Amino acid sequence: MISRTKSDALFAEALQYIPGGVNSPVRAFRAVGGKPFFVNRASGCRVWDVDGNEYIDYVGTWGPAILGHAHPKIITAVKAAADHGTSFGIPNPSEVTMAKLICSLVPSVQKVRMTNSGTEACMSAIRLARGFTKRDKIIKFDGCYHGHGDSLLVKAGSGALTFGNPDSAGVPADFAKLTIVLPYNDPEAVKAAFAANQNEIACIIVEPVPGNAGLYLPKPGYLEFLRESTKANGAVLIFDEVMTGFRLAPGGAQERFGITPDLSCFGKIIGGGLPVGAFGGRADIMDYLAPLGPVYQAGTLSGNPLAMAAGIAGLEELKSTNAYAKLEQLGAHLETGMRDAAKSAGLPVTFNRCGSMFCGYFTSEPVWNVDDAMKADRERFKKFFHGLLDAGVYLAPSQFEAGFLSTAHSEADIEKTVDAVARSMRSL
Repeated sequence: MISRTKSDALFAEALQYIPGGVNSPVRAFRAVGGKPFFVNRASGCRVWDVDGNEYIDYVGTWGPAILGHAHPKIITAVKAAADHGTSFGIPNPSEVTMAKLICSLVPSVQKVRMTNSGTEACMSAIRLARGFTKRDKIIKFDGCYHGHGDSLLVKAGSGALTFGNPDSAGVPADFAKLTIVLPYNDPEAVKAAFAANQNEIACIIVEPVPGNAGLYLPKPGYLEFLRESTKANGAVLIFDEVMTGFRLAPGGAQERFGITPDLSCFGKIIGGGLPVGAFGGRADIMDYLAPLGPVYQAGTLSGNPLAMAAGIAGLEELKSTNAYAKLEQLGAHLETGMRDAAKSAGLPVTFNRCGSMFCGYFTSEPVWNVDDAMKADRERFKKFFHGLLDAGVYLAPSQFEAGFLSTAHSEADIEKTVDAVARSMRSL
């Protein structure tokens, strides 16, 4: 067993001052058991904990580290920006550069507004859709996570036509009543919801490739169906590309699947590891934002010069290299290795992958939505997770989170990972 004495001491101390000892719940390891480790250094595709243990990292700051940790060009850009000040609260040139970059990479985005997080981006996009359509109700999908805004922490009701219920204490039931929660990949549920709420639904917000219940893909034609349904019913289609944006392709999932949403939400990669978010889309909708229009949205640190510098450096590096071809190659290598390891061990595993995002479920059935994901054997995943961790491979500490590859991973890293996977699966 790896020694994590210093991490254990830090966690004990953190428990005295931070709720649950962590600043984001999944980090607490509650889903897999044991105690979290504390990291004090990261480089490339590796992280080192405070006890000196080294891990190949497939969490990648939950997505932003597409170029690996501490990429030299990003570090240089942040240091140079910091020399001029860490925050202004006044427009700065980097905001314009970032806006132009996003609009050039994502054709559906004609105008864009920066925020400080993906949660803010999704909250703001929904408010904008409501203001633009003058409607109150929204559709989201069970298993899709769009941040911790009150209207979005809602779980499914008892049937496709019932409104959702609060999924967190502190969320008023009246907020949840405006949110219709439907199963993902189910066109009939969407048709029924629009039929039962004619001229009342402002928008559909969806992760085009959901990455918060593990990872599952849209069935062929499903995203096209959502596009046509929103058009036919006068609703706004919002793609939450906080995870998938600039990861699945330069233009995100919408480029990969050939869909044009009305609004898109971004985060993670556009900050190069610093806190950031953005939402953008059709100019006629975006111009409903203050100061041009009646929909208010603001943020003291929005367009922060350090975050802009990091994000610009990262996006420029992605543009100038063959990053996506390499990520696809690494992803295919990992997928083949994971499938072969499961077959060799005689274990039922469904492995889903889209580009550099992936998830393996301990189930023999295909996974197309959160109900399918819930059938996975979570007890087996716990043992598998700790087997990999002890072998120096770090996956997300939950069956229901996606894994991420970076351009800093090598074929040798994948081989080492596959060997660790095979050993862990044989032990199950």
